Amino acid sequence: MNNHPILRCLNLNKTFKESTAVTNLTFEMAEGEILAILGPSGCGKTTTLRLIAGFEIPESGSIEIAGKWMSGPGTFIPPEKRNIGMVFQDYALFPHLSVINNVGYGIKNTDQQEARLRTVLTMAGLVRLQDRMPNELSGGEQQRVALARALVRSPNILLLDEPFSNLDIKLRQQVRAEVKDILKTNGVSSLFVTHDQREAFEMGDRIIILNEGHIEQIGTAEDIYERPNTTFVAQFVGIADFLPIYTRDNIPICALGNLDIKQNLTSMVNVSLMIRPTDTTIFPSDQGTGTIISRIYQGAFTLYRILLDTGDFVHSLVPSKQKLQIGTKVKIQLKSDHIARCFEGNRALNS
Repeated sequence: MNNHPILRCLNLNKTFKESTAVTNLTFEMAEGEILAILGPSGCGKTTTLRLIAGFEIPESGSIEIAGKWMSGPGTFIPPEKRNIGMVFQDYALFPHLSVINNVGYGIKNTDQQEARLRTVLTMAGLVRLQDRMPNELSGGEQQRVALARALVRSPNILLLDEPFSNLDIKLRQQVRAEVKDILKTNGVSSLFVTHDQREAFEMGDRIIILNEGHIEQIGTAEDIYERPNTTFVAQFVGIADFLPIYTRDNIPICALGNLDIKQNLTSMVNVSLMIRPTDTTIFPSDQGTGTIISRIYQGAFTLYRILLDTGDFVHSLVPSKQKLQIGTKVKIQLKSDHIARCFEGNRALNS
């Protein structure tokens, strides 16, 4: 991956019948990067993909692919001339064509194109399956056929729309790994949309968090999980509890005790501390300030939900060998390596 942007979207806006789909959408994708767009249903993910593909026309804003403007003031390049590859949610394979004919559909019958076809079939691990029909393939194999068909024309960028949603959970993880390996090994610049956090974290070099048509945050999985810029991001990519912060003798404290916070909070209102389930330890204590109200066994770990005496809730993820029952009084402590992430209202103070 290098620093040259293969894709630039600048201030994109799109509405449908007075409903805003995307608002002032601005981001770049580097050449060779896998960029994930993650967000809830209706946040504008698929609209963004369709704008880039040319299936929708933005009301305003510009799109540049490989140094050429595709849409903008006085400019609109149709989809078939944008040199993009597209993998659809349902794969859209031709049921009457074999694997090799699906992958090679529409390419010119030249020695160069034939060589490219053979290369892509090998790349996607489809050589032994090339004479099979789509109904003779597993879901993962169909996914690889759709991917190979999108790559055979050597597109500048590859767009993937919820590409793994039709697979069962176990197969989904395997196919994700296979697809990522193909894309990274061959340096394919890829943009895909998903509502699945694990999918975005496993696949994306960077992740765009989209909410109600606007970008909440762009960053690596670590950035987004450990340093969320908004409460929406914090709660969308995992469990996040927020405890009110107040000061006593100029020392910041919350329901779990004193806090080591560098910021001056005296002039702020509605300030809270973000706590992930992995940030706390708990142990039974008759003098504890919390009560376990639910437990979810997750194999090696168990997730506990705890009601504090203050009326606030926190979650704690602990090894399952530490068995605690609902109704147990517990003492809760922040781990010594916990790094405070403070919010004023809905936005992080140190974002």
